[in-house]
Amino acid sequence: MGSQILRISPFSLSRTLINKSSSTPLFLSTNLSKTHFTFNTKLSSGFSGRVKRSFRSGIVAMAGPGSVQKSEDEWRAVLSPEQFRILRQKGTEYPGTGEYDKFSNEGVYTCAGCGTPLYKSTTKFNSGCGWPAFFEGLPGAINRHPDPDGRRVEITCAACGGHLGHVFKGEGFGTPTDERHCVNSVSLKFTPEK
Repeated sequence: MGSQILRISPFSLSRTLINKSSSTPLFLSTNLSKTHFTFNTKLSSGFSGRVKRSFRSGIVAMAGPGSVQKSEDEWRAVLSPEQFRILRQKGTEYPGTGEYDKFSNEGVYTCAGCGTPLYKSTTKFNSGCGWPAFFEGLPGAINRHPDPDGRRVEITCAACGGHLGHVFKGEGFGTPTDERHCVNSVSLKFTPEK
């Protein structure tokens, strides 16, 4: 797992994040409402170029893909049987049964498998679907993968690959992103705001 350094210039709002496992710097710039980051990338598909992302200010989870790697036996040793079924075998808890469905305390939701911060409580909303719903994950914390049937998009923890649930767009909930991250409570742990 690579370490990262955030270099902040005292003369501007620019920051440079250097990933020790890569020579590619990540450039961050901040204004009062949003933070933008730009980095050079080369994908396995052969695409290379600059990628620019922006997000609302706050916590940033900069997990590298697959940065938490364990064997199936190691996962079984640290997860409950229900956590293993959902996080590692892509299961789903029954609607309305999860600990965080109607939970509304302030804090951060982390991955139950590896502890990576995933969501701030300020992005949680009541969708009435029976699972915790969020309109936005922390930047860099969540990966998206189309289901094989193409009907839904799975969301996973970027650090350990644990199954979180699915993301839906355009349902008209009136959230800033018009998205609903439908997440299994078993996939999450909550840390209260201090």
